Amino acid sequence: MSPTEGQGLSLRAFIPNAVTVLALCAGLTGIRYGIAGEWEKAMIAIVVAGVLDGMDGRIARMLKANSKFGAELDSLCDNIGFGTAPALILFQWSLAKAPKFGWTVALALAISCALRLARFNSRIDADVQPHKSAGFNTGVPAPAGAGLAFAPIYLWLITSNDVFRDWRLVMPWTLFVAVLMISAIPTFSWTSIRIRKSWRVAALAGIALVAAALINEPWLTLLLVSLAYLISVPLSLASYARVKRRRATRLSRASAPGAVPDNAG
Repeated sequence: MSPTEGQGLSLRAFIPNAVTVLALCAGLTGIRYGIAGEWEKAMIAIVVAGVLDGMDGRIARMLKANSKFGAELDSLCDNIGFGTAPALILFQWSLAKAPKFGWTVALALAISCALRLARFNSRIDADVQPHKSAGFNTGVPAPAGAGLAFAPIYLWLITSNDVFRDWRLVMPWTLFVAVLMISAIPTFSWTSIRIRKSWRVAALAGIALVAAALINEPWLTLLLVSLAYLISVPLSLASYARVKRRRATRLSRASAPGAVPDNAG
């Protein structure tokens, strides 16, 4: 029996779900600041939502408190925090000035996020998931998509140049990010990353440096992180192609006449 059945939520299951609800509050707060035109506060709220979203799943796994309720709640919060909120913020910030199709493009971003999450949820129990089994996501995840969509705002906050706020630039970029989210391209998954023991101290130092950079130069740091992620997309395509070739080679060897199983002794 899961924690949500019969006896309601246990304290162990309550903790990660509470973090998810806080992420939802941060996403909705981002919408509030976007409507008020307080762009920096809106960005901070979405960043906080992203941090909390990255924490809730790990806390649930650490406490062994995974549940269907938590998965559904997390998906709902992701849709609001990384689909609806960015779409509304970008519309208020730039796309509202477009003579035509500004709202349509904002809707495209929100709908693409919803479709991506629906696809992810529908495949949770699927027996065959080629990307997941190889350690990849299918398409750009919702938090990463929101971060990429905000790249023009980062540039505007860094330079104060209104060219980055021009709907002629923001509209095609938003559509590009929407396509990445619903695409079937393999992208690197954080959960598949394994850090060697010899690199763990260096990795912790790197995280500390990124945190310090976020405090001192948040918009430049977020822009660089978004750029690094965008560069990783073609790298993930090449990496998955190598994985497919290795799998095909193993299958062809296993199906060859007289092939000896790997576990044969």
